[in-house]
Amino acid sequence: MPQLAKRIGRAKPSAIMVIAEKAKRLKAEGRDIVSFSIGVPNFLPGEHVYAAAREALAKDSGQYGSNRGPDALVDAFLAHIGALGLTGYTRENVSTGVGAKQILYNLAEALLDEGDEIAFPAPYWTSYLDIAEIVGATINILPCPPEQHYKLTPAQLDEALQRKPRVFLFNNPSNPTGMVYTRDEIAALADVIAKYPDTWIITDDIYNTMVFDGVGYHNFVHVRPELKDRVIFVDSLSKTYGMPGWRVGFIAAPEAVALAVTTLNSNHITSLPEVVTAAAVAALAGPQDIPAAKCVEFAAKRDRVYDALVSIPGVVCPRPQGAFYAFPDISVAFGKKHGDVAIETDVDFCAALLDAKGVACVPGSAFGEPRALRISYSCPDEALDKGMARIVEFFDELT
Repeated sequence: MPQLAKRIGRAKPSAIMVIAEKAKRLKAEGRDIVSFSIGVPNFLPGEHVYAAAREALAKDSGQYGSNRGPDALVDAFLAHIGALGLTGYTRENVSTGVGAKQILYNLAEALLDEGDEIAFPAPYWTSYLDIAEIVGATINILPCPPEQHYKLTPAQLDEALQRKPRVFLFNNPSNPTGMVYTRDEIAALADVIAKYPDTWIITDDIYNTMVFDGVGYHNFVHVRPELKDRVIFVDSLSKTYGMPGWRVGFIAAPEAVALAVTTLNSNHITSLPEVVTAAAVAALAGPQDIPAAKCVEFAAKRDRVYDALVSIPGVVCPRPQGAFYAFPDISVAFGKKHGDVAIETDVDFCAALLDAKGVACVPGSAFGEPRALRISYSCPDEALDKGMARIVEFFDELT
C-alpha cells in the first residue's frame, strides 16, 4: 500500500491523554478513581457566555467568518491584554485559532523550517516537543531541575541563545510545574534576550490570570518594550474562563507573524464558528468575577496539595505560585517496592499508584523531568483531599 508521510512517524499521542483515558476506563469498570492527570479547570463560564452563544445561534448567518477573527473578538482580546499591561497592539497584531495548541502549531509552521533550532526549558508542556518533532526542528532542551526551582537561569539562556536558535519558547506560569517568574527574574532573562536579535520569542502564557501570592504576571515586553518586535504572546480562553472545549486561542505579535498565522488559518480552519466567537467575546468583555474567584480557590487548593507533599519524607516540591499544577520530585521512591511491585522510574511509580490506590498522575518524563510527576489539582475538594491522602498512604507503604 502507499506509504504515510515521514512526519507521521514523528507524531505520537499525548502522554497526558493516554493516562486520562486509562483512568476514565478504570472508572467505567467500577474502580474508585481520583484523576490528577488532565489539565482542565473543572468549572464552567458564567451564564452571560451561554446567553451570547444562544443569541448568536438564533441569528446564525451560516457564513464563513474572518481568517484572523471577527473585529469584535479581536477588540475584546486587545482590551484583555491591555489590562495585563500589554498595550500598543492593533488588530493587525492579532490572530486567533482553535485553541492555543493550534496557534502553537501554526507558529511552528510559520517560523521554523526543517532543521531550524527551537530552544525551551524543561520541564515543558508535552506538546512543545511533539510539535517541534513533527515539523522537523532541531530541539535544544534546557534542563531546569527542582534544585533551581524548575526555573531557567540567565546563564542557561545566554548559552542557548549564543547558538542563534530561530525560536525560544517560554511558558509562564508553567505547565507542568506551576512556577511563576518574578518581575526581577523576567527582567534578567529579558536582558539576555536583548543581546540576541535573531531569535523569535514565544511566550506561552495562557495561565496569566492564575497567579498567587501577589507575585503578579510579568512579560518580557513589560521590562524591555523594544522586544515587542519579536515577542509573540500566546493566550487562550481555556483555563481562565473554564472553556477548554470551546477551543479559542490568540496571539499578539508583530504584524508579519500575525499575518502568517492568519494566512495558515485560511488553509487550515478558515475561521472560528460564529457561536464560538460570540461566546468568546462575552467571556473576555463580560464580568470577570468567576475567573477572579477561581484564582483564589486554586491558591487554596495549592496549599492543601503542597502541605501534603512536603509532609512526605524525601519528596521535594518547589512551591507552585500559579496555574493548577504541582510537580513533586518523587525519586525518593525509586529502588523501593509497593507490595511486590518494584519502582525504578516515574512511569513505574504512576502505574503502581493508579493500580494500588486509584490515583492517576502523569509521569514527569512526559514533561522532560523523569524524577517527578504532575498533579493537576483542579478537581473538587473532596476528591483532592482523598487523592492526596492516598498518595501519602502509598509512600508510607513503600519498602
